[in-house]
Amino acid sequence: MHTIQAMLPIWYFAHSTPSTQRDNWQSLAEHLLQVGQQAKEFAAIFGAGVLADVAGRLHDLGKYTAEFQKRLANEGPRVDHSAWGAIEAYRRYGPLGQVLAYGIAGHHTGLANGKDSGERTALVERLKSPALPTLDTVWQTQITLPATLTPPKDFKLYGATVAEKKERSNFQVAFLARMLFSCLVDADFIDTERFYDRVENRHSHRTRAMPDLSALREKLNATLEEFKPDRPINTLRAGVLHHVRGQATNAPGLFSLTVPTGGGKTLASLAFALDHAIAHGLRRVIFVIPFTSIVEQNAAVFRQALGDLGQDAVLEHHSAFTEDRHQAPESSAKLRLAMENWDAPIVVTTAVQFFESLFAARPSQCRKLHNIAGSVIILDEAQTMPLKLLRPCVAAIDELARNYRASVVLCTATQPALNAPDFVGGLHGVRELAPEVPQLFEQLKRVQIHHIGIQDDAALAQHLRTREQVLCIVNNRRHARALYQAMADLPGAYHLTTLMCAAHRSCVLAQVRQRLKDGLPCRLVSTSLIEAGVDVDFPTVLRAEAGLDSIIQAAGRCNREGKNRTDASEVLVFAVANEEWAPPPELVQYAQVAREVLRQHSSDPVSPEAIRQYFQKLYWQQGSDALDQHHLMGLLEKSQTDSLPFETLAAKFRMIDNVQKAVIVPYDDDACRYIENDLPFAQGSVGLARKLQPYVVQLPRSAFDVLWKAGAIAAIAPEKWGQQFVVLKNKVIYDPHFGLRWDNPTFIPCVDLVV
Repeated sequence: MHTIQAMLPIWYFAHSTPSTQRDNWQSLAEHLLQVGQQAKEFAAIFGAGVLADVAGRLHDLGKYTAEFQKRLANEGPRVDHSAWGAIEAYRRYGPLGQVLAYGIAGHHTGLANGKDSGERTALVERLKSPALPTLDTVWQTQITLPATLTPPKDFKLYGATVAEKKERSNFQVAFLARMLFSCLVDADFIDTERFYDRVENRHSHRTRAMPDLSALREKLNATLEEFKPDRPINTLRAGVLHHVRGQATNAPGLFSLTVPTGGGKTLASLAFALDHAIAHGLRRVIFVIPFTSIVEQNAAVFRQALGDLGQDAVLEHHSAFTEDRHQAPESSAKLRLAMENWDAPIVVTTAVQFFESLFAARPSQCRKLHNIAGSVIILDEAQTMPLKLLRPCVAAIDELARNYRASVVLCTATQPALNAPDFVGGLHGVRELAPEVPQLFEQLKRVQIHHIGIQDDAALAQHLRTREQVLCIVNNRRHARALYQAMADLPGAYHLTTLMCAAHRSCVLAQVRQRLKDGLPCRLVSTSLIEAGVDVDFPTVLRAEAGLDSIIQAAGRCNREGKNRTDASEVLVFAVANEEWAPPPELVQYAQVAREVLRQHSSDPVSPEAIRQYFQKLYWQQGSDALDQHHLMGLLEKSQTDSLPFETLAAKFRMIDNVQKAVIVPYDDDACRYIENDLPFAQGSVGLARKLQPYVVQLPRSAFDVLWKAGAIAAIAPEKWGQQFVVLKNKVIYDPHFGLRWDNPTFIPCVDLVV
């Protein structure tokens, strides 16, 4: 012990540079205090600034060791520098110290389980490790800590009943721990980034000012003033917009926006969000979109509506390109691992990205979470939250509104029945923003919905052949392909699938819209992707049996602009005759409940009452356990503060069971330029990911592996990006009608693309 103390340097450092001159290294005390201050500012929005400050001051405490200082000089092995701060938090602050300890110990490796080990060592085991280097007590002269800690100010514990309190109390504790972890991780990244920017004389993108919400609202108002109520439907949309904006001064919390498809929800929700945020000092607007395929579409609408400020104001966050690495090295290279932290005024992201992050354990996923606090969150198509995770999702929504100054808007034409007490653990005090919802649905009724029984492929092909403008939506990609092939010889025959990249689908949709506008024959067969906010207007829509919400979304592609008579605009629901095309197992029950509701409400199956009954029946038939398939709420209920199962929660909370892998398709000249010229030389992946997103096809892991083994796909600049960016080499298997065909056996390597 005395020998080690004699060897300890006078100064301790947090970060080094290649230079042996230590006068330009970052001092450890400076780093800890600056991270603490930054984390404190992040957590102030939810009243936990002092807690976050302590986490920041303690997170790198283990760098006050001779072993770590040798490591900084490349003179020793890796050192666990995170455990000592967690030990100190544990020792000083009781249960709140335990909450901080998870994030401190995991600020590089991620949140571990409290007691049960997974990939990571359990927290309690790690804090008892005999292998930790000796900590120099000099830290106590440089870092001061409060004597006691208290819970966040105005924190509202859950529990109208004993059962609710038992279920939700540990959920709230785990949520707080993850939010504080987010503040710590982001503050650590930012302070490290600033240090290396200064040392390496780099320009930081953080110096660029973002447009404020007031300026964005002015731009939106100017755009909205250009819209003229020249038709009845536009007059109705204007009325909806005016009424919704009139609710913006309501106190923050939970809202619903129940407007039929075509009623102007998108811009009305944006206008409300900006008005509401400005009225209550909230910081940003986050749009949560159910499908990756329409994130760009909605972001483009917002950018256009916000004029010249839209380009800088709107951030798209996709999950197509993600780092597989879990640890950040002790150098400037760790900056490349930083995912965006959602510090833009308007964020457009996917439901997968949003909800999985709220239950995540990895630093890169959790970094942005604190920026959700103090935001207006628009859950677009709220009914698409997966049933198997519905109870945890609802709990997260409730907690954001309860304790993190967030206003959450459930925005949909088919409002799910999530209110308590009918829904176990449901929402309280949800306020409707739309005017006179039943009357609004009646006014916006533009179609007739009929069930036409069982239809085989010959009958469906006949429907397509005898109608000049018709859309057919099915549940199966192979079925869509077969139906398209059955009528491909007809004029204006088109096909849409997620096996096409977004740029390709956009080209098809542009042709479809033009033919519809010109009154030319147009027959489109699609999977359900077209229901996700795609703006097309057919006189007739055929829809394979599915959930009532999907049928109503399909109806939104029929007589969308109300130019035709309601009785001449049909949505024809059918059951498939061929078992090969039957709905996936998870959709069978949805379809059964929808069939029952369609029968009971045959005169008006899209009424709010029919929709309410549909969701009530669906949730009742599923049962409470099926709405939390992995028993995540029960897992938390059985835990204590020192045994929270963070790693297990993250592993089990998967909105999409099948892992998807992104393949970049060199679809056009822009894509080829990004692949060949930009990817090998780019310094950061964020901007490139955004550019490449329109050219991505998501494949099941099994299909990805088939193409990889055949040499049909390959990683670009693997020495730099690993397998983050994988491109299609064999263009032959990308079909102009069907997209990427991994079942095509003709794997011929391309020679015209540099990989």
